[in-house]
Amino acid sequence: MKVEVFSNEFIKPSSPTPDHLRRYQLSFLDQLSPCSYNPFIYFYALNDESESSIANITLKLKKSLSQVLTLYYPLAGRFTNDSFVDCNDNGILFLEARVVKSQVSDVISNAVPCELLNKLFPFQLDEIAELPLGVQLNIFESGGIALGVCISHRLADALSCLVFVRSWMAIARGEENGVVRPEFVSVELFPPINTGGYDPHIFMSKLSTIVTKRFVFEAPIVEALRSKYDTETRTSEENNSKRPSRVEAVSTFIWSRFVAATKVESEPEKLYTVHHAVNLRSRFDPPLPEHSFGNYYRTSTTSPSAVSNLGGLAKKMGEDVKKIDKGFVEKLRFRGDEFLASLMKGTNNGYIKGEVVPLAFTSLCRFPLYEADFGCGKPTWVGSAARCYKNLVGYMDDKTGHGIEAYICLKPEEMAKLEADTEFLALVSPTDPIIAS
Repeated sequence: MKVEVFSNEFIKPSSPTPDHLRRYQLSFLDQLSPCSYNPFIYFYALNDESESSIANITLKLKKSLSQVLTLYYPLAGRFTNDSFVDCNDNGILFLEARVVKSQVSDVISNAVPCELLNKLFPFQLDEIAELPLGVQLNIFESGGIALGVCISHRLADALSCLVFVRSWMAIARGEENGVVRPEFVSVELFPPINTGGYDPHIFMSKLSTIVTKRFVFEAPIVEALRSKYDTETRTSEENNSKRPSRVEAVSTFIWSRFVAATKVESEPEKLYTVHHAVNLRSRFDPPLPEHSFGNYYRTSTTSPSAVSNLGGLAKKMGEDVKKIDKGFVEKLRFRGDEFLASLMKGTNNGYIKGEVVPLAFTSLCRFPLYEADFGCGKPTWVGSAARCYKNLVGYMDDKTGHGIEAYICLKPEEMAKLEADTEFLALVSPTDPIIAS
């Protein structure tokens, strides 16, 4: 897939940011977040492929982007250090690119490798984020467009990214009632602290050292896993425990096959752990609205060695996620220094020394991925890209909303072992066509 950038400009807010808002301070949770980009790619099939139509779409996207940046003004600023954004209205990078001799359906039907999808984004995804936001409009010569959007994780978690895109698209459609005005209160809830000694880059790797592959769990498979683990739990514990969620079931399966494929018998002392990113907004009392902008997430930790079967693991994952509750949030808010010390101790003693083998999961299931309609219809497909994190699994709903697309990031030799695992391959496929209807 050959991609040629032919236009490069900066889109600035349509109205200047007031002086009293020019200094945006990062919160404690922003300080803990990685300095990488959240990448989202939106594919659209167009009814009118004429040059004039493409020009009108480009103009509409730029104009509406300029307007939405007046609401999300930190995204048009510049990081000054690890603590602040100078909201100077310098603008966001907007690239226009041509995808030579290709059409959107080529990507949709052939499940293009994640590494090739990275060409459709404005930044190198293993670079430290310096600009808060970048957009690349990819025009396929033989039909369709794709929008590659990158928002710095130093400023925003995935939900904040998606709410921003949804507001941008609402302005593009001319629907003011669909515009969500962000609430910038994270620094008041989580004031910054001295994080000296903590390195947010520690989990990042060069893209060349990590393989990302997309595997599809179709809806019947997901439901079968849920039923299997639910039955195991009820049989072993004879209780009326809650049925595993879609994410708990798929995470249990992926973790079990990852360990089976990669565990080395000569290293039995290694501890395998499971981590799930948890949205904190609903854990507040009262809950915060989804348009609370920033990084509002932490991760649960599950030790599979404490359970007797996979059904028990699925159950324990859910229990550990529930531990991130109102009390957890209060501790995080008012005893952040203790939380940081514990985080650093666990990282230094386990991860760096290689004593702990983590597998982390982050889920965008049930998030508003397919609401990005700028006036030409909803996306044909929404995807992600190759990521720069080892032992990471990212979930997205398929377009039906019932299946799950899993982006698995591993070292090449571990990915090869996982792909050779017959039990894993029996339920998933890295080459399933993306549903385009």
